[in-house]
Amino acid sequence: MMNAMILFLISSLIIFTPIAFGSVELWAFSLMELGILLIIILWAIQWLLRPALRRVQDNPEPHMVQGELKTRQSAFRTLSGPEGSLSRRPQSAWITVLLSLFLLLVLFQMISLPSEIIKVLSPQTYELRNSLSTFDSQLLTLNSKFSISFVPFLTRIEFLKWLTLSGFFLFLLSWKYFDQRAIRKLILVVLCVGVFESLYGMFEFFSGHKHILHLKMDHLISSVTGTFINRNAFAGYLLMVIPLSTGYLFHRETHQGDLSLGWRHRFSSLDGKTLLIAFGIIVMILGLLFSASRMGIVSLLLSFTLISLLFRDPQRGRRFSKAVVLIFGLALLWAVWIGLDAVISRFFTTSESFEDRWTIWVNTFQIIKDYLLFGTGLGTFIQVFPMYRSFHIRGLVTHAENDFLQLASEVGLIGAGLLLALFIYLFYKAITRLRFLSHRDPERYIAMGGLIGILALMFHSLVERNIQIPANAFLYAFIWGLVLRAGHAERGSNSTKPGGYQVKETK
Repeated sequence: MMNAMILFLISSLIIFTPIAFGSVELWAFSLMELGILLIIILWAIQWLLRPALRRVQDNPEPHMVQGELKTRQSAFRTLSGPEGSLSRRPQSAWITVLLSLFLLLVLFQMISLPSEIIKVLSPQTYELRNSLSTFDSQLLTLNSKFSISFVPFLTRIEFLKWLTLSGFFLFLLSWKYFDQRAIRKLILVVLCVGVFESLYGMFEFFSGHKHILHLKMDHLISSVTGTFINRNAFAGYLLMVIPLSTGYLFHRETHQGDLSLGWRHRFSSLDGKTLLIAFGIIVMILGLLFSASRMGIVSLLLSFTLISLLFRDPQRGRRFSKAVVLIFGLALLWAVWIGLDAVISRFFTTSESFEDRWTIWVNTFQIIKDYLLFGTGLGTFIQVFPMYRSFHIRGLVTHAENDFLQLASEVGLIGAGLLLALFIYLFYKAITRLRFLSHRDPERYIAMGGLIGILALMFHSLVERNIQIPANAFLYAFIWGLVLRAGHAERGSNSTKPGGYQVKETK
């Protein structure tokens, strides 16, 4: 029951986070945090029940009937995992250490420290605080003690997001029920949400209705955005879903036929569900193309290039996967038939957009230079950037158009270095595990598709914000957990060969 409740909550969050405008509103990401907290509480209760179930298994009561004993023993095996499964779970010690150090750094940014210490740790913060205190008598009386973060309240909000998402990620690495069966169920949920977002966005755009749920957005919707307010956030979401869904498609195909057979035989052996998944991938590609996100489209092309190269059959000497090329080709032909004029026209304005981004990046580099070690405080970019803005603009610059630069300006080189070390370690663990998976192992395609989706999002983040969108950050954490657990997950009762693929009986 506990496992079913946790699986239901994860599925609900996968559905809720993108549909609720990407969970950018306070109420939406607060519900996301509460959902993650409830998952961790249920998991903790499950973990606390293990000793009691172990005692029941080792010392059954004399009056307990055989059926009840088997039921309780089965419950214990479900909670504790199959024998030897602990050794197959990815080691998360270094992951926990790096995440904890980063969260401690953010906590340190919010602590009020004496001005003498601030002067040593962040001289620019000290000078700016003193200059502001000359214009505010209240600050003048408090300038003996202040925090590194310019707006501790905003840093606290971002800290809670990072804390809950980090806890969710570590939970996925430790939850023993996160096996192949659970992974397949959750991937189907992700696929359905991605298809819904694409179909809904295309309906609103091409029908002229131009609503995002209940909001009338005539002045903002100039392309497909799904239920996201921003087209680039929508594109970032699909960049993770499409490669993962493609990996799941190949995962199913390995169960239904031999990949070494000809394409005609393989196509005829596909069932309706597999063909429906392929159609869903084509629909999501259409949604991303008509989002008119230039960097999103470039990232999609690069990710499909990787997929076609890595999903090929090396035993037949092919240089790329024809199935991947066919799927992308069908989607492109369908998009051309509908009309790509608006998408193509946006690429002609690339130079103007790049100039604006370049100016923002230069100003952000200046923030990094002044607050080199500890940054200005997580989540404070919108408050600090106006002091460094070198151009005129109506409104506010809410983000740096680059996730990595913005994080470096907010948490300094120390925080950015910790996150970089974490990413390199996770990538190394994923690649190391993939090397031990056979070409015919179905889990190889899921893990590889998820990893390509992560890399596509990182590439897209060079000119956009993605990790700052809670829905994208949640899916990003989920896919990392899936990639690291895909090769480690228990394979159930099916027999396996040393290479990792399942042994099927043939007539």
